Amino acid sequence: MREILRQYAAGYAKSEEQLTLMEDDQSSIHYPEVYLFIGDKTVPAIEPIMEIHNRKWDNSASVVYFHVGTDRSGDREPKGSESSGRLHRYHLQLPASDGSSKSARKELYQDFYRDPHHLAGLNKAIRKLSHHISDYGRSYSSFDRIHLSVITRVDDPFNVFIPEISLLAESIFQQSFKSVQMDMYALINEREQIDSYGYASSVGVAFLRELELMQSREYSFSAPLQVTEDGLTIPVVHPASPLFDLVYVLSDKNERGISGYAGMQDIYDIICHLGLLKNRKQKDETYDGVRGIYNNTSFKSNIMTESGRQGFVSAGFARVKRPNEPIALTVLYHLCRGLLLRMKGGPEPEVHECLTYFGLNPEAVSARADRMLPNPEHLDGLKGMMSHPVSYAGLKRMNIREAEEALFGDGCRQFFHSNYELEVQKRLRDMSTSEELHRALRRTLADHPQIGCYQIVKWTSDKAGEGILLEAVRSRIRDLGSLLKSEQDGLNRYYEESVESQPFKKLPFRDKQNVRHFIRYFVGEVYRRKYELLQLETELELYKLYETELERIHRQYKQQANMLDQLEAELLEAAKSSIRTADDYIGQNLMEYYGLVTEELMLELESKRGQGVFFEERYVGNLSIVTHEGIEPILSNMIRVCLRDLLTAEPFVQTFEEELLRRANVTIDYNNKQVLAKEDLFKVLYRMLEENSVTLVRLLDYTQEHRYEEKYFFGDADSEFVRYAIHADEALRVYKLGIVHEKRSSGVEKLNLMGGFHLEDLMYYRNGRTYYETYTANGYEFHGMEPAQLPELR
Repeated sequence: MREILRQYAAGYAKSEEQLTLMEDDQSSIHYPEVYLFIGDKTVPAIEPIMEIHNRKWDNSASVVYFHVGTDRSGDREPKGSESSGRLHRYHLQLPASDGSSKSARKELYQDFYRDPHHLAGLNKAIRKLSHHISDYGRSYSSFDRIHLSVITRVDDPFNVFIPEISLLAESIFQQSFKSVQMDMYALINEREQIDSYGYASSVGVAFLRELELMQSREYSFSAPLQVTEDGLTIPVVHPASPLFDLVYVLSDKNERGISGYAGMQDIYDIICHLGLLKNRKQKDETYDGVRGIYNNTSFKSNIMTESGRQGFVSAGFARVKRPNEPIALTVLYHLCRGLLLRMKGGPEPEVHECLTYFGLNPEAVSARADRMLPNPEHLDGLKGMMSHPVSYAGLKRMNIREAEEALFGDGCRQFFHSNYELEVQKRLRDMSTSEELHRALRRTLADHPQIGCYQIVKWTSDKAGEGILLEAVRSRIRDLGSLLKSEQDGLNRYYEESVESQPFKKLPFRDKQNVRHFIRYFVGEVYRRKYELLQLETELELYKLYETELERIHRQYKQQANMLDQLEAELLEAAKSSIRTADDYIGQNLMEYYGLVTEELMLELESKRGQGVFFEERYVGNLSIVTHEGIEPILSNMIRVCLRDLLTAEPFVQTFEEELLRRANVTIDYNNKQVLAKEDLFKVLYRMLEENSVTLVRLLDYTQEHRYEEKYFFGDADSEFVRYAIHADEALRVYKLGIVHEKRSSGVEKLNLMGGFHLEDLMYYRNGRTYYETYTANGYEFHGMEPAQLPELR
């Protein structure tokens, strides 16, 4: 069931995002964009980044992705170059390390140069990628420049090839574009380094040392990287200058040292929003000219020291939007709760009416018992039965029991037993009280939709004062038992009366005729009473069978009711769990607000289509009908009603500010002066965005000499909240604020840029340096180049 709920909530959230994006104004990128993922540890980042681009950019179909790694995941063998749509892969078939080598990263670098096929294959894969980009020429405003974003994990040994792969890609792209702008994204995932923190930290520090060298003004590179189809090599030369335009260092721990709930997802959002910030197609000059457009040259200048040393950059990201997944689960819970409350609030009928629902009223059961007895006219056959020769003079001195014995022996009793009692027993055995009661139940549930399993459970309960149906049946059993005993006692007393005292026709001196008159009287009186007793016994037996069946029905419908109650409890827990994942403020009053909204929508639908509309087959169906299919069909029907009839209604089509404001005030009385004003809401949202967009890197504050910040809102510049944010803290602002105008109602996002820090300011570097020095002192080698070429450890 959890998987069904997860798919439902995720599906609704995705459809809502697609719907709002249809209404929102998607951004476009100006120049072609390529994302180069280096190393096996970057594989988890590829799909999330592609998904974000698909949601955010209207020309995302022209963005190209290239992964270079070993493809040693699972049991698959390295396969060289492969591509699938916009995602291209090249798998370097390098020897796998046995894990015991102290120079695995260095050997990886040497193996790359040892086999010329590696460079030849990489050249071919990048040229194929370059030609593929040219197919998307019409998707961009300009083809003069290409943006190349290089993404790697600092602890991935494969980043030893960063200069080679980056410069080879740059040299090939320069044959098609006037300029290539390269950015580096160095990702730190400390959470994954728990098991191998020493070695992984050493690899990370080794790469950061190399990265500092690559970003120095003196860095130069020359190697025969380009390979022709004939195996001839062409040198690729990088003159003295920083290799990358900017280097972004992003960690799963933020500036406060806290790991975010979203994990690496915030990093992926930052990469995508930075790509848009630096390469956005300007749609509206009014907004972009006035609201502080991003200037890459100015930003680089501001993060550079007086000595000309290039600083690193980090960023933080936050968004506020409608919490669609918690909303979907909350509405589903309230629908279920509303349906069960309607079922539990059914009628409280009188006892006779309740018995009638089940076909157990005395008239119906008595008529049923009558139908089970053979025709009483067959008793007339007793009158013609052969009798023993007894004179009336002898009979009149006997009681009736003795007279029957004298005349017929046990013949009459045998006749009645064989033709009536045994026949009734057979018919009782053949009768299915279960099917009979269930047929009556199905008819009642169909004719009276207000009656459901909760009423059936209550009426058939053993609890005193609740089980009116079971109590009425048992009361009838007691009454019939008493009546039957009374009638049997009466018959026994009658058997003791004398023949002479009976009121049948007696003629003087007519002995044989008087015997015949007695026989007719005897059969009509005694066996009529026995027939009536058999009717009572049959009715009593029927009620006992019904009692047993009602107890079974109680257990059966109790199980159905418990299953529905359990469903309600699990939906409540799922909704609460989802709400807990949202921010405390963004998720406030979800239960209260959407409880009212859901109930209002249900009442509105009932007023239009009838009181029992939700229990019709086109909605959730009759929840009281016991089936063996379990809870999943019921849950699926509820989800269908939510998606079709509730979540599409007007209360769910609001801007995120309106929805949040209504929700914030849902528990406030009309006359309460504490009602949250719109400006107060904006203050809270502004503070939330600022606090949650803290930079994703941990720095030693006392060593950072230079810190420069720029902050950007991504949202509708005409919205009330964005207009508020532009002027909030304006007098105290020490950073540049910009607005990336995107006409949208689904939410607002904030990107904080912070630059100017250096290698020695990183807590990750400071902590890992000890491991790096220890490992190198013990014979470990991490660098492809000579360590003497690297900057000194700071």
